[in-house]
Amino acid sequence: MLLFILRRVLLMIPTLFVVSIISFAIIEAPPGDYMDAYVNDLIQQQQAVDPAEIAALRSRYGLDSPTYVRYLRWMNNILQGDLGRSLEWNQPVSKLIADRLPWSLAISIASFALAYALAIPIGLYSATHQYSVGDYIFTLIGFIGLATPNFLLALIILWYYFVATGNVAVGLFSDEYIMAPWSFAKFIDLLQHIWLPAVVVGTAGTAELIRVMRANLLDELERPYVMVARSKGLSESKMLIKYPFRIAINPVVSTIGWTLPALVNGELLASLVLGLPTIAPLFVGSLMSQDMFLAGSIVMILSTLTLVGTLVSDILLAWLDPRIRNAI
Repeated sequence: MLLFILRRVLLMIPTLFVVSIISFAIIEAPPGDYMDAYVNDLIQQQQAVDPAEIAALRSRYGLDSPTYVRYLRWMNNILQGDLGRSLEWNQPVSKLIADRLPWSLAISIASFALAYALAIPIGLYSATHQYSVGDYIFTLIGFIGLATPNFLLALIILWYYFVATGNVAVGLFSDEYIMAPWSFAKFIDLLQHIWLPAVVVGTAGTAELIRVMRANLLDELERPYVMVARSKGLSESKMLIKYPFRIAINPVVSTIGWTLPALVNGELLASLVLGLPTIAPLFVGSLMSQDMFLAGSIVMILSTLTLVGTLVSDILLAWLDPRIRNAI
């Protein structure tokens, strides 16, 4: 098992290298660079443009170098633990990301836990009560969750929350706790606010996982080994958990690899609507201003999350299924 984990970790290195090349090339693909966008902003604001100053800034940030030189310089800095300096914010990229990434991870983990905590038991119920009233209700809710965009769901929940309480659920803290030091009261206030983005971001993932769990368990319930287990006198609940559930859960567990980064991506529009201090608005701004170091670093973090999620999926599958464990 340790050898398997080590091999997968080593394979992550060339994968991240390829991802870095592709992401940097895509970010560099649009015509112009950050300084061009900066000059356009100055012109729109009717401010004077000093060509000498622009040339000095372009040289300072290395924008006058070829693309491959900028990439190699960027990768060399990353290997040394330096993500570079944001051109738009004029701050270290690592500081900008460190200030916002914990909130993105908190929302994503809360959404992740909510999605699996709801999807697995609901999928189990729907499969064992096929075509019942409950199955139809959960199926309808699932399809609505899949069809409703995150930003629209956020607006709907915001409206109902305002009608019910008279308050606007924007941000992760109440006004009195935004700048306050951490305390138990501030933590409770965070829990009172984080449920809303968790529900908004996790809804689509929950709906899809319910369908996956239901379909796989229905397929397993038709297997001959289920009939054999029933004939031996096992109770329905014990038979269900011990045999078909353990196999049907495998495809659900394998989705962790793409669910985790998908939740981070799904948090994008929800953060913009709910006014959350996460990494998503920062990413959008960096793409619009062609802040290549900030945008590229965020892409690398999302890619790393994808690979880590895939690794966790493989480890859990090996732990749950002895057939996979024996094949390692």
